[in-house]
Amino acid sequence: MDHSLQITIDSINPHRQAVWWAETLGWTVEPSDPDFIQKMIDEGHASEDETLIFDGELAWRSGAGICPLDQLGKQPRQRILFQLVHLPKTMKNRIHLDLNLGDRDEVRDSLVERGATFLHAAAQGPFAWYTLADPEGNEFCIR
Repeated sequence: MDHSLQITIDSINPHRQAVWWAETLGWTVEPSDPDFIQKMIDEGHASEDETLIFDGELAWRSGAGICPLDQLGKQPRQRILFQLVHLPKTMKNRIHLDLNLGDRDEVRDSLVERGATFLHAAAQGPFAWYTLADPEGNEFCIR
């Protein structure tokens, strides 16, 4: 059986978050389908207020997805969906991503330059990690 995994993250600006995380993970932002979206509007199945123009292209306002480039357009696939919510994050995440992206110090510095916030360093026995927050405050760890 083929399995897929979608992680959904609430976001004030899903499209910007998708771009930030795609760059962070070396993934790609899943393309919008402007012709399909326009067809849905023209046929009355959607309204223009459900859309926006992002990076010069018509897209659904409600979310944006990312996936590994080699899985783009395939089913099943691994995917992160950034879903529009209208309230900012106010408390600690109940779930977070743990990432191994290379040299921990270099990755931390690069992510902070791109808008992440360094929160703290931690260790347990021989294992060490940094906890950061993405541009919208969602915590994640790099090890």
